Amino acid sequence: MPQQTLSTDHPASAATGACPECDGVIAFARAPLAGQVVTCVGCGAELEVTSRDPLRLEAAPEVEEDWGE
Repeated sequence: MPQQTLSTDHPASAATGACPECDGVIAFARAPLAGQVVTCVGCGAELEVTSRDPLRLEAAPEVEEDWGE
């Protein structure tokens, strides 16, 4: 799934969540998908959507060397 950088000031967002690193607001233009990876524009943290209802964001796992083998 492609990574997205999301604006923190999207006025017509479908959903919003909080960055667990900096508490910045993450606004989604469309309903987020479980497993979606986004980047917080406030601190640059890579975050994964781990729950849609309620919306929960957690630090995305780092890709290991052996992934995809």
